[in-house]
Amino acid sequence: MARTYKEAGVDVKKAERFVSFIRKVTDLENGFGGVVELPKGYKQPLFVSSADGVGTKLMLAFLSGNHRTVGIDMVAMNVNDILCRGARPWFFLDYIACGRLDVKIMKDVMKGIVDGCNEAGCRLIGGETAEMPDFYRPGEYDLSGFCVGVVEKANLLPRKKAIKKGDVVLGLASSGLHSNGFSFVRKVLSSRELKKRAKELLTPTQIYVRPVLSLLEKVRVKQIAHITGGGFYLKAPKGLPQGLGLNIDSKSWPVPDIFIELSRRSGASKREMFSTFNMGIGMTLIVSRRDVDKALSYLSEGSCYVIGEVVEGKGVRIA
Repeated sequence: MARTYKEAGVDVKKAERFVSFIRKVTDLENGFGGVVELPKGYKQPLFVSSADGVGTKLMLAFLSGNHRTVGIDMVAMNVNDILCRGARPWFFLDYIACGRLDVKIMKDVMKGIVDGCNEAGCRLIGGETAEMPDFYRPGEYDLSGFCVGVVEKANLLPRKKAIKKGDVVLGLASSGLHSNGFSFVRKVLSSRELKKRAKELLTPTQIYVRPVLSLLEKVRVKQIAHITGGGFYLKAPKGLPQGLGLNIDSKSWPVPDIFIELSRRSGASKREMFSTFNMGIGMTLIVSRRDVDKALSYLSEGSCYVIGEVVEGKGVRIA
């Protein structure tokens, strides 16, 4: 029978030492809630929020012992979502839950979260670390995050009324699987293969904030979609006006080998693959045809492709 909280499995002093580490690698205050000032320079600021996690990609981290990048994934899944509304990430909070606190592992996770926030230009202002014995198996944990961004009301995306037939779809290259479809991946690849290829599979989700925010200052983008769960069919047409859909040419960009391998080994159809994975395109943008060359000139060569167009109809057709 436990006589203390520590004997019951919760080490409060260890948790406080971890929090002290967090304060060293961030500018967190020692308080009960994160505090930020309203951003300046906006006439009609709108706040855009998102909450998301990493999903079963974490199981690759458990299997391989590599916990350094999953924190980046967690940030990316959130900041890329609010970017689709044209918002600049403003602040971020994290939630880490585990059975027993392993400080070494949690330090690696936290370093990734800090790296992701720095890449997105987003302040980490607080969070929670919950130690819950018997709820998680030894060595396992879960991550989730909450992000708030800000956008001028006049610049809120999508611009539904501006989207027309003939507009062009641009695709920004992904860094790999990102953070979706790992339940599928784990059924196709053996545990031995997963462990051997962990570095490749754990490549963190691309954070698109800096290049896309820079582009928004120069080109009138009409719609942005983050290609995550549900793939192209669910995410790419979000925000389109009624009566319009998308034609996507899947031969217009190089599909990374991992997707080709998963398709071949699983026997999954093309539609299944494009419904589950990003297939090498992590974000899509719709612009007027006259703005295509200008947009491409501002985005890194080899990381952006013309992949389709807006057409009459509904949903997404992939050739």
